[in-house]
Parts: sequence; structure tokens; C-alpha cells
Amino acid sequence: MGFYLAQLLTGLANASSLFLIACGLSIIFGVTRIVNFAHGSFYMVGAYLAYSLVTWMDGGIFGFWLSLLVAALIVGVLGLIVEVTILRRIYHAPELFQLVATFGVVLIVQDAALAIWGAEDLLGPRAPGLARAVRILGEPIPEYDLALIVIGPLVLGAIWLLFHRTRWGILVRAATQDREMVDALGVNQRWLFSAVFVLGSALAGLGGALQIPREAVSLQMDLSVIGEAFVVVVIGGMGSVSGAFVAAVLISVLNAFAILIFPQISIVLPFVVMAVVLIVRPYGLFGRPGSEAGGAEEPEQPLRLMSRRGAMVLAAFVLILAASPAVTGDFTSILLVDVMVAMLFAVSLHFMMGIGGMVSFGHAAYFGVGAYAAAMGMKYLGLSMLPAMALGPVAAAGAALLFGWFCVRLSGVYLAMLTLAAAQILWGVTYQWGEVTGGDDGILGIWPAGWASGDKAYFYLAMVLCVGGMFLLRRMAHSPFGYGLRGVRDSAVRAEAIGMDVKLHQWMGFTVAGAFAGLAGVVFVFSKGSVFPDVLGISQSVDGLIMVLLGGIHALAGPILGAGVFILIEDWVTRLDYWRVIFGGIILVVVLVAPDGVAGGVDRLLRAVGIRRGDAT
Repeated sequence: MGFYLAQLLTGLANASSLFLIACGLSIIFGVTRIVNFAHGSFYMVGAYLAYSLVTWMDGGIFGFWLSLLVAALIVGVLGLIVEVTILRRIYHAPELFQLVATFGVVLIVQDAALAIWGAEDLLGPRAPGLARAVRILGEPIPEYDLALIVIGPLVLGAIWLLFHRTRWGILVRAATQDREMVDALGVNQRWLFSAVFVLGSALAGLGGALQIPREAVSLQMDLSVIGEAFVVVVIGGMGSVSGAFVAAVLISVLNAFAILIFPQISIVLPFVVMAVVLIVRPYGLFGRPGSEAGGAEEPEQPLRLMSRRGAMVLAAFVLILAASPAVTGDFTSILLVDVMVAMLFAVSLHFMMGIGGMVSFGHAAYFGVGAYAAAMGMKYLGLSMLPAMALGPVAAAGAALLFGWFCVRLSGVYLAMLTLAAAQILWGVTYQWGEVTGGDDGILGIWPAGWASGDKAYFYLAMVLCVGGMFLLRRMAHSPFGYGLRGVRDSAVRAEAIGMDVKLHQWMGFTVAGAFAGLAGVVFVFSKGSVFPDVLGISQSVDGLIMVLLGGIHALAGPILGAGVFILIEDWVTRLDYWRVIFGGIILVVVLVAPDGVAGGVDRLLRAVGIRRGDAT
């Protein structure tokens, strides 16, 4: 009995820490509708600042707790700077722009932390006066864990009083429900949003600061916690503080006992719970219908058709690409295969988002399924290369067909989070099922057949598959099915009124996008000769989002240009010190200065050239 009580108390202590970061994330989303991927960075910075202040002050109990509070306040100021300089400019932008912009902040903060505190993990001191353990029913329970169990409800109570007993809190609650009405009443929304962002960021910083006696401070803290924080917020209901608390307790306690009963499931348990909750109750446990609305308030712009000049430029690019192996080395051929794989992956994601209007945070799932299906087809079924290549897109389409059936019943950020849950579940299965997938060691030795084994021979095979896949997706975008998807994207109510099966169209669009992402994964695995679980990870999905945004989401050629620029920039900057700052800066410049991306810039350039020629004649 004592052992189970100890597990329960450990789960409750973890719940308090998780609640603090999820609470701040939920408050920020509830008012600003920003999907803030950088919230984990505030958590990490809070831990680093607390470590520095505690070791510098060395002032006993008072100095320890003062250091934690000061660290949280500094993080709140950092959040204010990010909100004023970056996020204030994109409150009316689609979720994709917001997510990618905050991911750029993540990259910049990571390198800033690396420059200030170094790459080594830092072990913080134990909390003065709470360094020992007490025995409850014979089991040792750390005193600091008991303190955390108390701190969580105290913070929840303080936030409840702030929101229900102060004028500012009432305005925040009103803005959560109806921002337009609050604006009509003359409330300065800018400062209200800024104050909310400061509070949310400070709570994240406090959550990180409270962790220094429990775990090492490291550069991986931001990405390791943000996934669970999003899970808690979605399960509880976006914008619900009490929901975040209940969800944090639910996830942490379930995880504490799952480690005992079935350790393999603990890595994906939060995402399984989130998926079940979203399927049963789409708005979360304490959410309300309509709370899934994202930040986009501007009408969706129509897709720009490629001009004749643009088509000629693209055709010239394909010809140059085909001739490149004759004048370049093997390394360049390998890099160009990576570029083509990225292009097909980005175009498949754009088909789902730009054509179908369904934002996906987990599109890498189908890229990974295609890669693993081809690899396992060769390893376990004894298939030759071409049948294994055919198996990959079929398996990816099957996975997209299964998960898409659930996903298209949601909308907005909840649809995006369910795609993330599906990807993380597949990643967890791949990571844990070592007997079949190889686990963290991956599957090795997946090389092309002899007739395609040379770098140049495989280059042409990859070119046929990737360029052919992009061509087919473009044809689908201009087919009646593609126009139907666009109609559903622009107005589902009107599409349904004229007799269209809205969900069926979205489901089929989801499946098509997954199949072509799987084809990209197939080309990738035979190019590298191996596949590992990270091809299904969050970072792979975020890369796809960046490619689409970098190229321009409102142009069919956008993902092609964006993927090419992304891979070339990545190949260049990753050779430099502090490359994340450069990459993050490029992302922010695109989001803030050129939201129509590379495709928009190229289109303006071609139009300008055409105008000048017209004037000359």
C-alpha cells in the first residue's frame, strides 16, 4: 500500500510542475489564440536563471525561494519582449504562421542559452530545508515533492482569485470568450494581451525554476516539456486553467502507474489520452464549442496560379536538375536527392493545408510510415526494391486513411493537435517495438537494387518519382476534386448546402496527402540506406511546416521553392557555430516581412521584369 501511495505522490508532484507551464500556455492561448511553441523555451530559461541566481546568492531558504521568484519575473519580461516585437504583428495570421514564428524563437533561445550557460548539463542544489525524505507508510517521500504538491493548488487558487476578484481578471475572462466585444467596449487589447503573455511566461519560468532541485538543467528541457504541455492544455480545454490542472493530474498520475504496469506505453500515454479525449469530446474536458478557433481572422486568400513565365522558369529548373549529374560530383547529387525528397514532402503537406485547409502538426507520420514500410518489406518480406517502393505509399495511405477518419471530424487547432497525437503514437510504437522496427537502432542496409545503386542512377530514379509525384499533386489541385477541396476550405457551410460531402472530401484529401508523403519517405530511405524513428518526430513535421511557409502557402509553387531554399540554407548554416540563431532569424524575417514567401517574391520579380519589358516595347 505504501509503495502505491508513493507512486501517487510522485505523480502529483509531477502534476504540479506540469500544471505551471500548461497553465501559462492555456492562459496565453485563451486570450491571444497564439499556439506558442516557444513556451517550452521560457520554461528552460526559467530553470537556467534560477540555477544561476541560486548558486550566486547562496542565501539559504530565503535566497533560494527569492531566486526562483526573480527568475520567473525575468522570464515574464522576456515574454513581454517577444510578444511586443514579434507576436503582436501576427495575431491575425493563420496558426501556421504563429507556430513557425514561435519555433524560430525556440531556435534563437536555444543558441542564446548555449552561449551563456554552455552545453553541459547543470546540477542545481537541493532546496534548503527540504533536502531530506519523510517516510509515509514505510516509503521515503522527498520533502520537496510534498512542497510541490502544495504549490500547485496554491498557484491555481491565486489565479482563480486573480481572474474572479479583480477587474483585470474579469477583462481577461471576457476576452477569452469574445475579444471583439471587449474591443468594442474600449479596452486596450494590446496591453491586455501583453499582460496575459507576461503572466503566462512567468508561470512557465516558475515551472522551470522549481525543477532545478529535481532534475539537471539542460538545453533539451524546452522540447522535452512542450509536447506534454500541449497535451495537458488540449485535454483540459484550450483556455481553461482548471482544465489544465485536472488534465495535469490525470496525465501525471496515469504515467506514474503506467511505468509500473506497462513501461513501454509511458512514452506515448499522454498522446493516447489526448487522442481519446479529442475523439470523444472535441473541445477537451472543460473546453467550450468554438474554443478551437485559431488566430486567423483574415479570409483565406485564393491560390495563385502559376504564370506562363513561372511555368517556363520551373521547366528550365527541371531541365537543369536533369542535367546536373553530368557536371556535378556525387555529393551534390546526394544533396539534390534530399532537395527533391523535401519538395515532395512539402507539396504533399501543402495539398492538405493550402488546398484542403487542414493544418497538420504531424505530417511526418506518413513520411515515416512510407519509409518503414519499404524497409520492412525488404527486410522481412524479401521484396525487391520496386515492390518495396510500391508498398511504402500504400502503407502511408492506409495510415492516413485510418487517422484521417478521426482528424477530419475536428477543426482548427484541435485537428492539428490530433494529427500531432497520431504522429507521436506512431513514433512511440516505432521507438519501443525494437524486435520489428529496430527501435532506436533503426533498420539498416536498405540500399537500391544493383541497376540503381550508383549515386547518379538513383538520382534519376528519385527524380522520376519526386517530380512525377509533384506533377500528380498539381494535377489533382486543378481537378474537380481539388476545386471541391478548395470550396470546402473556403466555406464548408456553402459546400454542404450544394450537396457536397464535406467530411468525405477532407478525408480523401488527407489520405492523398499521406500517400505522397509516404512516397517521399520511400525515396528517402533508399537514398540513406537506413531509417530511424526520428523520421516520424515532431522536428520533421515542423520542418515541413517551415518549408511551406518559407515558399508561400498561397502559391502552388510555394512548397517547391520553400523546400529547395530550406534544404540549401540548412546545409549551409549547420556548418556554422550558433546556426540556430541564423536559421531562427531567417524564419522570423519571412514571417514578419515576407509572409507570401519565396514564391511571392519570385512572382513580384517576374511581374516587374514583364512590366519593364512592356514599357520598353
